[in-house]
Amino acid sequence: MGYQYTAIGDSLTTGFGALPGNGFVPVYRRMAETSLGTTVSSTNLGVNGSTTAELGQRLRNNTLYRMALRQSDLITLSIGGNDLIRAAKSAAAQQGDSSRILSGALQECKRNFTGIMGTIAELKSGAREPYIIRIVGLYNPFPQFGEATEWVLHFNRYASQYTNGVCRFAAIYSHFAGNEKALLSLDHLHPNGRGYRVIAGQLNALGYGWLR
Repeated sequence: MGYQYTAIGDSLTTGFGALPGNGFVPVYRRMAETSLGTTVSSTNLGVNGSTTAELGQRLRNNTLYRMALRQSDLITLSIGGNDLIRAAKSAAAQQGDSSRILSGALQECKRNFTGIMGTIAELKSGAREPYIIRIVGLYNPFPQFGEATEWVLHFNRYASQYTNGVCRFAAIYSHFAGNEKALLSLDHLHPNGRGYRVIAGQLNALGYGWLR
């Protein structure tokens, strides 16, 4: 029979920071094949540096993305980290204004995320076959920056509210907090192979819902 898996998102989806084949998408695909007992074909549509606004635009306007999602049985979404990184850099350049900048970026990120989830729901409306969506939560690449921690936690709470029979949220924050040296690559932003295995493991632990 077999299933079709489409991964959308940012550099976490592309597996940046790990050797080829060691990002969470290929690792999770292999885990899914084992759990489901059948072949799982994957399409990786991750784009390094992608923000929620940019991904939302692709989902609305890019035929490749829209067709891939319509045909998918399994969808993973990793997005939001670059919204934080850009806001943090902007805040650092404008000392004394960090709270306003980060708060504004968070509200925009949430609006864009709502749009992304709405577009996916629209594309999957009327789907004849069961499908599942898995959201990858954020970890904090700036643990020394207290406001960034609050930003990540707030976003994760918001994204986790989309949990339902089709969609589930993979919480990875607690696995990375305090373990950044072991789980992040040399750039201190992206996971290394071990970090990506943690993400894939959390996704796999959510089960496969109606696909089983």
